Amino acid sequence: MSMFTATEESPRMFKSDLVDFFSRTHFSIVAILYVPASFLLIAYSIYANYVELLPALGLALAGIVVWTFIEYWLHRTFFHWQPPTAWGDRLHFLVHGVHHDFPRDKYRLVMPPAVSITLFFVFLAIWFYAFGPIGLAFHGGFVIGYMIYDLTHYYLHHGKPKSNYFRNLRRHHMSHHFNKKHSERRFGVSTRFWDRVFRTA
Repeated sequence: MSMFTATEESPRMFKSDLVDFFSRTHFSIVAILYVPASFLLIAYSIYANYVELLPALGLALAGIVVWTFIEYWLHRTFFHWQPPTAWGDRLHFLVHGVHHDFPRDKYRLVMPPAVSITLFFVFLAIWFYAFGPIGLAFHGGFVIGYMIYDLTHYYLHHGKPKSNYFRNLRRHHMSHHFNKKHSERRFGVSTRFWDRVFRTA
């Protein structure tokens, strides 16, 4: 069956065939787009003499760490925000509700390229404005953090974790989905660190 065919696990979201087509994404697209993008950002920042190798790697590591906080913050705030308006339910469903209603939908687990590419350039502009040219290396790490998040999220739903780390992470995330007591807690996906810091574990 085609990944673009509606099923009980992966329902149609939009009336438009074209828009519904682009709402589905295979998880491999994340690596195809962002492994080269993140590598090029870091490599170019070194090649253009914006920063030397070790500081570039340090900036990239800092970008990964900052991503983990952004991941937590977005999930806790925007993803779970439901405006008290006529369009609030629909907005919440499109942004994140569909994932909670259909957690086995493997084609709506990672961010569609139309959204992720837009955010790639939005955050690139933010980091470049904040840090100047060295923001390229920082953004490279930030993008690596995003990839880790999106692919970890997919793995937690559709993989079979063998290590204690990933089994615990899966238990943490699944309780967010399926335990009403934790539905407004346990927002971390790639790490439980920020849930511990902000006491939402």
